[in-house]
Amino acid sequence: MRITKYSHSCLRVEGDGVLVVDPGVFSERSALDGVDAVLVTHEHPDHIAVAAVVEAAQQRPGLQVYAHPDVLALLADFPGETVPVEPGQRFTVLGLNVTAFGGQHAVIHPDIPRITNVAYLVDDGSTNFYHPGDSFEVPAGASVETLFAPLHAPWAKVSETIDFVRKVKPGRAFALHDALLKENGAGLYDNLLGNLGGTDYARLAPGTVLS
Repeated sequence: MRITKYSHSCLRVEGDGVLVVDPGVFSERSALDGVDAVLVTHEHPDHIAVAAVVEAAQQRPGLQVYAHPDVLALLADFPGETVPVEPGQRFTVLGLNVTAFGGQHAVIHPDIPRITNVAYLVDDGSTNFYHPGDSFEVPAGASVETLFAPLHAPWAKVSETIDFVRKVKPGRAFALHDALLKENGAGLYDNLLGNLGGTDYARLAPGTVLS
């Protein structure tokens, strides 16, 4: 399983095929080159760029999108295949075992209705990674090797990210949801996560391939 971190919340996973997680409007369209399947955590445009995903399906007949039904409603005329996902569900995509967690987006403000959010634990049989989407949902009962931790968002504060990393107790952690930060702020957050998260932590430049 070869993982490439793209901008913001987008991951590209290559193995028996190409799986992309949360290709949003802040992410590079090139993440979808040759894609076979897409996982989407929730409906916000920074996690699914609908036009880009539809274009990818036009170029890749048979492209599958796995997401909660609320997200799939955005793809009514999608030319590929859509597969509904609910929290607690387990399924296989391109030879990878996926477990869905969560259910709700983190609270932005009490006056803003919450939407669905599905977090994904992806396992290739030898290692795994966890993508929480816009949540601090801890994957109960799971041992996480690689955690992608939301670094900055309107719904988050850094103490919550630190506590999230501590609760998950991953082998290592990388920044997720970081496109809204300028470099000075990102560096400050990096120092806090690195010093207080309790695991190896890094923020990766877009296009970085994990080893």
